[in-house]
Amino acid sequence: MSPDAPVAATTLHAPHAWVDGRWQADVRLDIGADGRCTAVTPGVRERPAGAHTLAGPVLPGLVNAHSHAFQRAFAGRAERREGAHDDFWSWRDRMYGVALRLTPESLRAVAAQLYAEMLAGGYTHVCEFHYLHHAPDGRPYADRCAMARALAQGAQDVGIGLTLLPVLYERAGFTQPRLRDDQRRFATTVDEVLAMRDEIRAWGLDGVHAGVAIHSLRAASAESIRTLARRCADDPGPIHLHIAEQTAEVDDCVAATGQRPIEWLAAQGVLDARWHLVHATHATPAEIDAVARSGAGVVVCPTTEANLGDGLFDLPR
Repeated sequence: MSPDAPVAATTLHAPHAWVDGRWQADVRLDIGADGRCTAVTPGVRERPAGAHTLAGPVLPGLVNAHSHAFQRAFAGRAERREGAHDDFWSWRDRMYGVALRLTPESLRAVAAQLYAEMLAGGYTHVCEFHYLHHAPDGRPYADRCAMARALAQGAQDVGIGLTLLPVLYERAGFTQPRLRDDQRRFATTVDEVLAMRDEIRAWGLDGVHAGVAIHSLRAASAESIRTLARRCADDPGPIHLHIAEQTAEVDDCVAATGQRPIEWLAAQGVLDARWHLVHATHATPAEIDAVARSGAGVVVCPTTEANLGDGLFDLPR
């Protein structure tokens, strides 16, 4: 351990820190007994007595806004071609094979490893897009939140903040009324998603929060999406969903609804600052403008999108 490491320090002094949306100089950071900042004060030129001076600029902890922790279990195992055709959809089939093997105990271990890696990378909070709910045979656990509880335990094992987002997942595609057999662990209804959200909140775990998610437009009916949005109308929690990640998804949405995915969602009149559109890789300028007008956000996942060859998000716009 470095002799300069601030093991017992309660006051830190940074030459520069990102505070209130800009770089500020000579920043004092007071740390409480729980390890959290109690005060952040720019412009403190004289180092406070007993303070530890940091060697460089300081950023607030980052939020990883989109995680599927169970997929850490097969990282590196899908990076090889196993047939003449290899793309996101073939990767997804291999991912399902892993999903059918995990237990609450193994998920806790996988999540703890992943979340520790996030902490080492500067992330202090993660939003877990959680759809691995049921036992491997597709039947609910006696504790319907067993897998969510495993994720919360993994997060608390390593000390990262967590927002759990139980996912609405009803069908395999726009024209498929049911899930595939290898998706059986994912099945949920609007009632179940809201019940899990409320139960997670009732745990009262420090640093563990809850919202809801919709897997994608292809995986939930229009009626269910509208129902979930209506029943969350007075709830401040976040609402996440995958959208426009793949060109095939966009084509299927146009065929089923006559509109592109973001175009269709924006037309429903439900978007506001609680909504976070994950990927949105294949978005037109008009769609990006519609999202901006609504106050909703876009969650770009550059490592995933590069790994899976999804395409390039219009980041400048």
